[in-house]
Amino acid sequence: MEERLQKQLDFIREIDKIKNIFRQTYIGDGSRPENDAEHSWHLALMAMFLQEYANEEVDILHVIKMVLIHDLVEIDAGDTYAYDPEANKTKREREVAAAERIFNILPADQAKELRALWEEYEAEETPEAKFGLALDILHPVMENEMSDGIAWVNHNVVEDAPRERIERMRMGSEALYQVAKDIVDRAVAAGHIIPSEKYSKK
Repeated sequence: MEERLQKQLDFIREIDKIKNIFRQTYIGDGSRPENDAEHSWHLALMAMFLQEYANEEVDILHVIKMVLIHDLVEIDAGDTYAYDPEANKTKREREVAAAERIFNILPADQAKELRALWEEYEAEETPEAKFGLALDILHPVMENEMSDGIAWVNHNVVEDAPRERIERMRMGSEALYQVAKDIVDRAVAAGHIIPSEKYSKK
């Protein structure tokens, strides 16, 4: 078999492992945790249908590529819970090492393309990266609402953390930020998120 094709097939086999990387977020019916493959698929569809809510014009195919590959590094690095400060201290180091190994299974030109897409997403500077990030933050917020806040309740999440996290959405989509804010408001009112004195005084 041609070497290039062999490398591409090896990569496709390797990334099958993402189906076994389970997140802290539960699927909508609350029956089980969501895996990374499901999360990435959902983000790609969200990008297709919610493109009109990006703050700036975006290349939607570019966004879809980014959201489909952004979590492949978790095959090695594992899922880092957004509200775990200790795990987040080593997240970048673990994920860079994973990117080096996983993307370089591909032929050099495709490895370079995927690494560039991943680094662009991580930098959060381009309109596409900002919009992709907004979707990535909104998705688990929506899943938490659909599953009656199971993950938030399990982790005793205090409202400061999700409110600070969703603020980052504003770079990519003010409209979707408002959706997330409304969901967090309802979750606090429902007791799925622990109220914070910082916000109750406002």
